Amino acid sequence: MNSPALGALIFAVLAAPSIFAEEIVVIVSPAAKPISKEQISDLYLGRGGSLTPIDQTAGSAIYVQFYKQATGRDVAQVKAIWSRILFTGRGLPPKQLPDSAAVKQAIAANPNAVGYIEKSAVDASVKVVLPLD
Repeated sequence: MNSPALGALIFAVLAAPSIFAEEIVVIVSPAAKPISKEQISDLYLGRGGSLTPIDQTAGSAIYVQFYKQATGRDVAQVKAIWSRILFTGRGLPPKQLPDSAAVKQAIAANPNAVGYIEKSAVDASVKVVLPLD
C-alpha cells in the first residue's frame, strides 16, 4: 500500500467515532422511583415527564449509543427533533455534562434527575433503573 493510501486509511480509522462497547445504564438518585424505557425515550426526546434528563457530551460515543438504544434514533434524528422543539419554543434539550463522573454527581445531588453512564461507573450514590442493550 502506498503512503497516501495508508495515510487516508489511518485518518479514516481515527476520524470515525469509536465504538462504545461497554454497557450503558440509566441512573437516578437512590430515592427515585423506577422508570420505563418508554419514559426515558420520551424525556430525552422532549415529550415531557416529571424528571430532568441529564445528557453526556453530544457526539461522544456513549451519547451516540445511548440515543440509539434508548430511543431507536441516530444523532441526526435527535438533533432534528430538538431543533423543532427549540424553534417552536416548546422546551430545552437536556443539560450536557462532560463525562459519566459529572453525570453521576449531578444525579446523586438531584432526586428529580435522570441520566446515563457506563455500568462500571455505578456506585452507591446512584440507582440503576434501566440497563440498555
